[in-house]
Amino acid sequence: MSFRARLTLAAAAAVAVAVVGASAITYALVRTELRSQVDETLQSRAQDLPPHFDVIGDPGGNQFLGLRPDRFGGVAVFTQLVRQDGKAIAPQGSDQLPVSSRALAAAKGEIAEPFYEDAHVEGTHVRVLTLPLGGGYAVQVARSLEEVDSILGKIKRWLIALALAGIALAAGLGLLVARAVLAPVQRLTRTAEDVSETRDLSRRIDASGTDELSRLAATFNTMLGALEESARAQRQLVSDASHELRTPLTSLRTNIEVLARDEALPAHDREQLLRDVTEQLTEMTALIAELVELARGDQAPVEPEDVRLDLATADAIERTRRNRPGISFKPDLQESMVRGVPSTIERAISNLLDNAAKWSPPDGEIEVSVRDGELTVRDHGPGIDADDLPFVFDRFYRAPSARGMPGSGLGLAIVRQVAEAHGGTVTAEAADGGGTRMRLSLPAQNGQPTS
Repeated sequence: MSFRARLTLAAAAAVAVAVVGASAITYALVRTELRSQVDETLQSRAQDLPPHFDVIGDPGGNQFLGLRPDRFGGVAVFTQLVRQDGKAIAPQGSDQLPVSSRALAAAKGEIAEPFYEDAHVEGTHVRVLTLPLGGGYAVQVARSLEEVDSILGKIKRWLIALALAGIALAAGLGLLVARAVLAPVQRLTRTAEDVSETRDLSRRIDASGTDELSRLAATFNTMLGALEESARAQRQLVSDASHELRTPLTSLRTNIEVLARDEALPAHDREQLLRDVTEQLTEMTALIAELVELARGDQAPVEPEDVRLDLATADAIERTRRNRPGISFKPDLQESMVRGVPSTIERAISNLLDNAAKWSPPDGEIEVSVRDGELTVRDHGPGIDADDLPFVFDRFYRAPSARGMPGSGLGLAIVRQVAEAHGGTVTAEAADGGGTRMRLSLPAQNGQPTS
């Protein structure tokens, strides 16, 4: 069953309960009022009864009340006496009320208070008021309830008809309301189905309004935008990776084919080719490792923790010094606590130091400082052209001057990814006196970005 059908049924059921309850209460109130009027009529008739009844007999020994005979029905009030032996004495020519056990108890003096009962006499529904008289007698006055029952029957039929009409109207209105309310959900569903079928993540839903469904549509649009950006980045990454891997793979394959085909290759040339193959494999390994690092950056973040940026930088300096023994470092590391993932922060620091070492001249010096959650790395290399500065943190971007040097163009892209994942920033600028200065700012211990 669809949600719209369930919503319609729920509305109809709620209205049905309300209408049936209201109808039942209305019917009970009307019934009580009508029957109370009959009871008042019987009380009034009972008050008008004579203090003594004339009882007459016939030659057959039958006794009759000396009252005008009445028939059950209409508004006439019927009167009879009940003896303690269970005998009913009614006007001559009149029908008799059945003597109930309570009426007999009243005649015997076992019940002292008047009471009302319903009875059926020859198919006629009557209301009976019984009053104990004492001396072995009780008097009963009765009136037909046909008129009351007729009115109640009409009211019952009208209430049932109104209840059914109300339920039908509620179901119809519920259907219209459900259709109007669920229209945004249907649009959302159709868009989701279209996106699933066509893989077109550029689709969007009209999210005007401030209600819950509008916020749901806005959230869905935000999700589609994030998925579209993720898919675009994924396609870009695959495209760039394919482009970057094609050249070293082609060169590697060519060198291996030469080595496999020409067995008479001079030893010096063979040794050079083997060195080239080894270097190409090393570059490809580094490229693949950096691609994996970029892919991991799109996964769910690890729970952050407090990190001593100065200590992490000191460790990274020692690793870079071992890998590049010709480069010296001038550290100025002040105690600084940041909030983040230690492994990714250490990778970003190492990439900045490696980049600075790569561009430093032989026996060059790199100045490294840490304070207030900010890492600054300054080299004394040739610097970065002003035209290249906006792109140095893009994936696979390599300035013209760097295309002859080893590297994949992913190191600084990883640094920017780490900075953005932590809510921080990374910038590059030309340093006074030559070289490049890069600044990595990370959130402080309280979670606020540093400046």
